[in-house]
Amino acid sequence: MQRNIRYGVVGTGMMGVEHILNINALAGAEVTAISDPEATSRAAGAEAASSGTTAVFENHEELISAGVCDAVVVASPNNTHIDILPDLIDAGLHVLAEKPLCTTVEDCHAVVDAARDADAVLWMGMEYRYKPPIARLVDEVRAGAVGRVHMVAIREHRFPFLVKVGNWNRFNRNTGGTLVEKCCHFFDLMNLIIDAEPVRVYASGGQSVNHLDEIYDGETSDILDNAYVIVDYDNGARAMLDLCMFAEGSRNEQEIAVTGDVGKLEAFVPEAIVRIGRRADGSVEEHEISDARVAYDGLHEGSSYLEHLDFRDAILNDTDPKVTLNDGMRAVAIGVAAHRSIDEERPVMLDEVMGSRAVGQT
Repeated sequence: MQRNIRYGVVGTGMMGVEHILNINALAGAEVTAISDPEATSRAAGAEAASSGTTAVFENHEELISAGVCDAVVVASPNNTHIDILPDLIDAGLHVLAEKPLCTTVEDCHAVVDAARDADAVLWMGMEYRYKPPIARLVDEVRAGAVGRVHMVAIREHRFPFLVKVGNWNRFNRNTGGTLVEKCCHFFDLMNLIIDAEPVRVYASGGQSVNHLDEIYDGETSDILDNAYVIVDYDNGARAMLDLCMFAEGSRNEQEIAVTGDVGKLEAFVPEAIVRIGRRADGSVEEHEISDARVAYDGLHEGSSYLEHLDFRDAILNDTDPKVTLNDGMRAVAIGVAAHRSIDEERPVMLDEVMGSRAVGQT
């Protein structure tokens, strides 16, 4: 395929560099510009792009004005998305927005409204959908392997948050909170698997182990490191997240179980195993899952590369995004509701955080 899509990357910290390396491995793609206000991040981005001709800017406005991009990946800190995404949309650029869409539901509404009449491909970056065992699990659900879905259980037991430039991810005001910043991935998967509207959230969580002694400019980090979250859906299904971010001694970082009236599905990452169990005879099949299309494994088991394949193809074929900005808003809304549930020690209805619009409205 001819290299004919020019990509910009806004925000070239760890995740921005990860996107650059994925684009480097993608046929029909070239990183022609990067922007970041931090000199060290700009240098890292320019080195990763490695074409020698990549334009380097300090902000997204300069990148837009240069006119050297067809598509832009936004991987800047969460709280900057509200200032960057509307400008890119207004410029008519194709956009892949790294999660979360924004840190508040109000800001998500503003971005979704700005995108309402856009002709470009506007894609919500939710690469966990593309992890091969998780993608296989979703395919099996769609094929009827569990029958009607009644329960989804997602466990993420992992290491603490990584250090980011300026320690921006140590504070809820910058991230939206752990259940927005990290767990929007899992709320998106719940929505995808159950294929119904979330209506109520119950949560319990805290900051028990990590970052308790981290002080920046006289302020102590306030991000949660563990939680349980239950989400009820309008079709009677329910889902649960079990999050622990001081669980380095785990075989799998993510474990997903989907149970219906016919059977049970499980996916394990990074073991890359899917198990299919059937109620009728009690049998269990186990499959090792991979995707031969992956040309770059990266930080997420090849999922970012597979996501970029679909984003590129949507641009080339002028097709709708498979993951929409509205999907991103719905995931943020559940995270916001979960934080409110913890803070106020009560169940929270989704329409409380969505304002005048129901969750399913675009």
